This record gives sequence, C-alpha cells and structure tokens, in this order.
Amino acid sequence: MRVGVGYDSHRLVKGRKLILGGVDIPFGKGLLGHSDGDVLCHALIDAIIGALGAGDIGKYFPDTDPRWKDAASVEMLKYVVEITRACGFEIAWLDSVVIAERPRLASHVDSMKAAIAKAGVPHGSINIKAKTNEGMGFIGREEGMAAHAVCLLEKRAV
Repeated sequence: MRVGVGYDSHRLVKGRKLILGGVDIPFGKGLLGHSDGDVLCHALIDAIIGALGAGDIGKYFPDTDPRWKDAASVEMLKYVVEITRACGFEIAWLDSVVIAERPRLASHVDSMKAAIAKAGVPHGSINIKAKTNEGMGFIGREEGMAAHAVCLLEKRAV
C-alpha cells in the first residue's frame, strides 16, 4: 500500500464556470486556472501522483502546455487513474475536503462522486467533505477555494 497527499487552490473570478469534482456548480464566479480550475480534481490528482511517487500535478499537466488549456480536470483525473493502473496499482481510497465560503456544496457531493467514479475511481472509494473557512483568509473573503486530498493505493495482485 502507498499513501499520497494532495492540495490545490485557485482564485475565484467572474466570467468563469465553477467546476468542482467534474460538476458545474451554479455560482456567480468560477476558479481561475490553465484548465477549468477544478481544485477538487487537482487535489485528487496530486494525491494519486504522490502515492505513485511520481512527482506532482505540474509534471503531468504543466500550465505551459496548450493541450491542457481550459481542459476538463475530470479528464485529467481519468488520465492519472489510467497511469495508476498501468503502474500496477488500484485506488483503494480517496478522502478529500473542499474549503469554500460559498456556495454551499453539500447538495453537490453525490454528483461530484458520480463524476469522479466515471473517471475510473471506484464509487465506493470516494469521500468528499465540504467546509467553510469561518470567514478567515482568502477563502473566507471569497477570493478563492482550496482542496486537500489523501489517496491510498493498493498494489494489484499478479
């Protein structure tokens, strides 16, 4: 078994869709990023890559690569899940937390789990929590959002 930790944060800006966990969430702002800015998928990707011992998200999806410009991060996650399997591992567990003052995310968690499962992560192996930052810092001022994730990988039996 291997464990990896992931983190991501992005600024909130007007004129972009808010995509979290591969789901379009109704809100007046979206996350600024080279891709769709999905902090949840990015944290999950970083945790998986960390568990593989293969660097970080920037190694696979550099913001200088036009191929990933405005890309759906859930597709990036699917790519990393395929790499994970090619390396002989399966995702045993993903635990994550999205930190956002607004919008409230609890009603979107099941949809996010379903979108992540479509990327190849076993549906029963995904946990998503949503928290506020109690009005503190850049998240509390609604300037951005962040996500943390932990991944447990198991080596497949040969």
